[in-house]
Amino acid sequence: MPTKYIVVMGSLLSGIGKGIVTASLGKILRMYGLRAMPMKFDGYLNYDCGTMNPFRHGEVYVLDDKSEVDMDFGNYERFLNVSMTKDFSMTGGKLFSEIIEKERRGDFLGRDVQIIPHLTDLILEKIENVSKENRLDVMLIEVGGTVGDIENSYFVEAMRQLALRHTTVFVDVVYVPELGTVGEQKTKPTQIALRSLMQSGVQPHFIVCRSERPLGDPAKDKIALFSNLTKERIIDDHDEKSIYVAPQHFMAQGLDKEILRELGFEGLKLDKKAFNSWDSYAQSAADNSGRPVSVAVVGKYVGLHDSYASVKEALVHAGVANRASLRLDWIESEELENLDNDSIATRLGASDCVLVPGGFGKRGIEGMINAIRYAREHGLPFLGLCLGMQLMTVEYARNVCMLKDADSSEFNPRTKHKVIDIMEDQRAIRLKGGTMRLGAWPSKIAKGTRARKAYGKALVYERHRHRYEFNNAYRRRLEDAGLVISATTPDGRLVEMVEWSDHFGVGTQAHPELKSRPEAPAPLFVEFIRSAMQAHPTRKP
Repeated sequence: MPTKYIVVMGSLLSGIGKGIVTASLGKILRMYGLRAMPMKFDGYLNYDCGTMNPFRHGEVYVLDDKSEVDMDFGNYERFLNVSMTKDFSMTGGKLFSEIIEKERRGDFLGRDVQIIPHLTDLILEKIENVSKENRLDVMLIEVGGTVGDIENSYFVEAMRQLALRHTTVFVDVVYVPELGTVGEQKTKPTQIALRSLMQSGVQPHFIVCRSERPLGDPAKDKIALFSNLTKERIIDDHDEKSIYVAPQHFMAQGLDKEILRELGFEGLKLDKKAFNSWDSYAQSAADNSGRPVSVAVVGKYVGLHDSYASVKEALVHAGVANRASLRLDWIESEELENLDNDSIATRLGASDCVLVPGGFGKRGIEGMINAIRYAREHGLPFLGLCLGMQLMTVEYARNVCMLKDADSSEFNPRTKHKVIDIMEDQRAIRLKGGTMRLGAWPSKIAKGTRARKAYGKALVYERHRHRYEFNNAYRRRLEDAGLVISATTPDGRLVEMVEWSDHFGVGTQAHPELKSRPEAPAPLFVEFIRSAMQAHPTRKP
């Protein structure tokens, strides 16, 4: 049977949740037994997301195969419980690079190369090839950005042409604002946006309406009237306590039945066991009930929580696994840079545990080190991810080994004690994109360590994204002072995890948050939250 397609676009503005909608639709289809996978198109001319600033674009998500992709792939993998590959990520940069390469080879036989048909044909070729190679029943295609943007107009045109070749359902995600002083949901922006989409030759089959509160019938009626759709195809997607309730919220409105009918899959039966399992998890995540645990997340990009989207979701997964009620305190690390010990204690004193996530650059580093020192000296459970592990090492070298000048050569190339230094195979690299140590790598975990207890096995594979590493020249000195080297690469060459000896303090060079899923929460996160609960056994819900 040929693959059928669902195209998810967004009108009015970006960042309204197309990724959640796409992932939710994929989850629904898979609960009906269909082999469904999402593909993402982004119009920017970057080759991939590797050189993008998290403040502008959200986190850079890394796949097992070393690809740096859009953060929506995190939602895809978490909802669908699958590991994806670079083939499902397509950017304008990749497409134009391939088009130019073909033109230089003479593949176009002297023709002038144009957006239509050459670029749109290449897009369609990519879609059809990935669908065929993965034997998909349904491919979901998320078109990044906003309808009307010049940078993604060729994607919209390609999707119009896709519908001429294959069974294709269009879903438009819009935003319905509500002015507090008026108290009415306004549909005029949606009406205008729909005209723009229809002028591109695309008639949406469904409109998903993002809003702060449930979409009212008057707004539904208006949007249906201006979109040539029945009211039943105007779908409410208001803010919920958890993203994981979105699939069943859509199903409660009959979206599953309508889409299956549109695709020609009316006779399929829902896997009730799979639905109940997901629903149970989603309700637990939404309730966020149980023992309260306050987590201080000390980072340099906390002004945009999307910068740490996978960290946040991994904490949610760990909270549900431990039946804990998490309270996340997002702390900009620069705030802690020039504080004395008493002020740091005041800022972090209400926290049950401290997490320092990844990042690049010197800004805010000393604030993170101050937070790590506070956690170590006051017995707070600590989890360091990538940069967090490196700074855990720097802090230990400075304040336990008394190497006062200890630092990473990333921040201070002239330091006498480079306890963190650039990896040897990175020294000659000049290009920034796609050249770090990326993707899934194996780690061998030592017996008797907290990391071994968390994972329950000796060999694990976690995803990486870094250029700097623990400097083995200081390994013996740090170990003699009590720092535990709890994991290395299988050949023992690179340090992958370090620990404190007296209480839970684990730093990992990897990003375990990238593989955390509702069905399989990240082991280090689960043990981190469990340790925080054990450290404060008298806390009440």
